[in-house]
Amino acid sequence: MQKTPKKLLFKDDGQIPNSKFPLLIYKNAFEERNSAGAEWIESRFLKNGWSNSWRNGIYSFHHYHSTSHEVLGVYSGKALVHLGGEDGEKVQIDAGDVIIIPAGVGHKNLKSENLGIVGAYPEGRSWDLLKGEPGERPEADKNIAALPIPKADPLLGETEGLIQLWV
Repeated sequence: MQKTPKKLLFKDDGQIPNSKFPLLIYKNAFEERNSAGAEWIESRFLKNGWSNSWRNGIYSFHHYHSTSHEVLGVYSGKALVHLGGEDGEKVQIDAGDVIIIPAGVGHKNLKSENLGIVGAYPEGRSWDLLKGEPGERPEADKNIAALPIPKADPLLGETEGLIQLWV
């Protein structure tokens, strides 16, 4: 299991607020695939306090969440995702990858093939769906600023990963 994630930081672009915390990508973080992979990642996330999980894909439009951080575990396929809004970065994600998305960071599916994702939220938080439209801010900014740092990294637990990188 890869313990050192790739870190990506994105600036506020006026529409997508992004975050002072880096988005974290753990490449090839787990070996299981398909339904066994989905079950493994759901269990791992839950063990580390990330719940309210779902299985699906990533929306094909720029969006972000202001009421929760989010983790995505890729259990099948691959995708080209646009992270950080229009001025952000396009990144290939593959089965076995885990992406921790701080609240406020934009994400969008540009192209995918057989993509299967498990998503979850720290302490089962409820999430909103914002698109960078007029009127969302400053309320979204207040929500993001009020969020606590999660008590555990969804993949590595209480002593590693975002626990060390989001201080």
